[in-house]
Amino acid sequence: MIKNIILLVFPLVFLVSKGYADDRPNIIFFFADDHSFYDTGAYGNDEVHTPNIDHLARQGTLFSHAYNMGSWSPAVCIPARTMLQTGQSLWNTREYDVDRWIEDGRFWPQILSAAGYNTYMTGKWHLRGLRAADVYQTVRNQRPGMPNQTPAGYERPSLPSQEDPWSPYDTSFEGFWSGGKHWSEVMVDDFEIMLDDAVHKDDPFFMFVAFNAPHDPRQSPREFVEMYPQQDIRLPDNYLPEYPYNEEMASGRGLRDERLAPFPRTPYATRVQRSEFYAIITHMDHQIGRMLRALEAAGVKDNTWIIFSADHGLAVGQHGLMGKQNMYDHSLRVPFIIAGPDAPQGQTHNAPIYYQDVMPTVLELANAEVPDYVEFNSLVPFLLDQRESSYYDAIYGAYRDDHQRAVIHDDYKLIAYPEAGILRLYHLADDPYEINDLADNDGQQERIRDLMRRLQSLQEQFNDPLDLAIAFPDWF
Repeated sequence: MIKNIILLVFPLVFLVSKGYADDRPNIIFFFADDHSFYDTGAYGNDEVHTPNIDHLARQGTLFSHAYNMGSWSPAVCIPARTMLQTGQSLWNTREYDVDRWIEDGRFWPQILSAAGYNTYMTGKWHLRGLRAADVYQTVRNQRPGMPNQTPAGYERPSLPSQEDPWSPYDTSFEGFWSGGKHWSEVMVDDFEIMLDDAVHKDDPFFMFVAFNAPHDPRQSPREFVEMYPQQDIRLPDNYLPEYPYNEEMASGRGLRDERLAPFPRTPYATRVQRSEFYAIITHMDHQIGRMLRALEAAGVKDNTWIIFSADHGLAVGQHGLMGKQNMYDHSLRVPFIIAGPDAPQGQTHNAPIYYQDVMPTVLELANAEVPDYVEFNSLVPFLLDQRESSYYDAIYGAYRDDHQRAVIHDDYKLIAYPEAGILRLYHLADDPYEINDLADNDGQQERIRDLMRRLQSLQEQFNDPLDLAIAFPDWF
């Protein structure tokens, strides 16, 4: 972690130069759930409509390779969000003293509060042993990990000739419709109330606006569903009826996420699932547009940083998988866009980052000190053209204690399945959909050995409990 105190001065100089010395910026973090970078127009998907997110990308800076480290739990959301709020890396978030951290003011919003920010939160929380109200000053509609599913929402749809027992716009299935109004739309109501409160206070504000969308059940109003007829949806290039190592990697037929669609996957079921996925994404994007217009109407948009990202991605039929419990880019990699006062417009950075870098980034934009225990890095130097290369020599990924590991370096990704004794190698530059496994190529042996050494080094850095040498002794 770079601790150069000079970097802490940059945001202040940045803001003073534009007349904000006595008017610190407001900061809003729009945070999606289960939203892969693949499923965003600004990242090249011409099938899904995300005009408001795309507008943010044109008005700001896009990071093309933002990753989540992975998870020690089948509920990937929990460690992903714990890393976000604590600034700690994956394995260091599994056990920590919540009460002591609250008392010491170590959580992200508490640091901002101490720096003079009014902090607001609405939407999905999903941290173990901690309520949003414990650390945010104002909380509206803290939501659970996911809206309730129903038995009819699993293992569907079957054949086109058979009636589908479930509908994304039938409110009787509750889920996002529980309470009478779609949860994404309730967030707009919450946002407007919080914004009205914030603009009447002297201090700047930070808002954590955390959608449950597009997590399943993938529900949205009928007009959004009808934007995506299933017969018009393309099958992913990496579509498979079933992933060959899904059981060994703990993403098999018994996993809740994977039971949403029938086994084996069919082209029809995959298209329906993806059409409903796109519909709820577009519905979420519409709500972001409403909030951006409210921000402009309140007269504070010009002095507000806006960041959009997600906790992790989702397969939705890619590689024969439905969930996020895997090491492929569709599940590890998320959108990350930042726009604000003098942010470079229309710029793209390809340097790999972790999306949890948003925590120190926000702290630096707010002129708050980044504590020594934060393991992630501020992206402000990228915005100031002070940095182009990544902080990270290689990107690390993990799923559960001994089921999956990954390392990404120099456009190659190595995935390890310790229980199966299987390695998979992909050249991401030539094979972005991770279709052509190079692990058995004799010409790649030295590369695999190098990647295994890098992975082992990252394991030591991040206190990973798995000894890869036991499962793969020939590579060490």
